[in-house]
Amino acid sequence: MEVLRRSSVFAAEVMEVFDRSPTDKELVSQAKALGREYIHSRLIRAGLVWSKPEAKTPTPGGKLAEVASILLRLGDELEYIRPNVYRNIARQLNISLQSESVVTDAFLAVATQIFAAGITWGKVVSLYAVAAGLAVDCVKQAQPAMVHTIVDCLGEFVRKTLVTWLKRRGGWADIMKCVVDSDPSLRSHWLVAALCSFGHFLKAIFFVLLPER
Repeated sequence: MEVLRRSSVFAAEVMEVFDRSPTDKELVSQAKALGREYIHSRLIRAGLVWSKPEAKTPTPGGKLAEVASILLRLGDELEYIRPNVYRNIARQLNISLQSESVVTDAFLAVATQIFAAGITWGKVVSLYAVAAGLAVDCVKQAQPAMVHTIVDCLGEFVRKTLVTWLKRRGGWADIMKCVVDSDPSLRSHWLVAALCSFGHFLKAIFFVLLPER
């Protein structure tokens, strides 16, 4: 599927920036690449197989691959604890997946509420889990083109909300500290922060469903 296609040249360009301080544009490109990787993993887990084998994309290498792996591991843990939160997103939000604007507005509403009280890696993982859950819904409902919309929307949210925070931490590689550090309190910190985002997710659902006055 074209939505998930990435050239080896693009992957190499994204990986190179880990060797220096990344620009805003590069951080957004990385965010989208990580989003595609996360979504692709969740589509496979849901048993959604692509009809065209050439549509499969290569796995990124280098530090980008490490970041993608950590993001998925943290996502696994978060989704295991709160499985119902990150499934059937469209049904929870009561939205139609036929409209790009509806999907975009709903995703941004959820994202905004997740980070309403600040930014943590736990909340970033939660954001990716929501994006992937919504993407799975889109493919299941024969709207695979919406995956591209979700990835772009994710990138735009990162550009507007997370880039400055990411730059202060040296970029996406900082997420590896969540599992590399042997201090159990660090793991507890990211997980508690992620679980706290559950309340913001429910609040977002309330606002999305709240009829206009």
